Amino acid sequence: MTEAEFRATVLSNPVNAAIIERMPQLGEAQLYLVAGCLFQGVWNVRSGRPAGQGIRDYDLFYWDADTSYEAEDAVIRRAETLFADLGVLIEVRNQARVHLWFGEKYGLPRPAIGSSQESIAQFLVECTCLGISASGEVYAPHGFGDLASGILRPNPLNLTPALYAAKVADYRARWPWLRLAE
Repeated sequence: MTEAEFRATVLSNPVNAAIIERMPQLGEAQLYLVAGCLFQGVWNVRSGRPAGQGIRDYDLFYWDADTSYEAEDAVIRRAETLFADLGVLIEVRNQARVHLWFGEKYGLPRPAIGSSQESIAQFLVECTCLGISASGEVYAPHGFGDLASGILRPNPLNLTPALYAAKVADYRARWPWLRLAE
């Protein structure tokens, strides 16, 4: 899979296309559409399904040194207004704040993250480390080979076996042809 093929598949989901088109209006630094709405679309198309089928939410990452809840909440509220007509769950998170809440939510400490790309590069499964910026730039630090082939491998930048196992089980239940790296 090439970057152009990846982009075309992602944009075949009209929700992704609308989000990417509107993202610049949020005016946030390092803003990316990330994760499931991207890689699940690729797996859906490979499975003969519409790209947007079964996507639970659409994640937007940005990075802002203001780690206050109030600042993040203001961005979340602006996004709710901007994307209200899409009828999907959109989760917006300041990646500079992740270390403040991750431990409480998952019981695991996380170091402070210095950029949205750094955060994307730490997803549990390597082939899911994907993002498209507000300017349309694709960020895929591990390329597209494993994504297109359906190969799941743990990310050495985020070795958390229990969370990884849960993700892999969920993915394989929905796309049984996915396989673990050897």
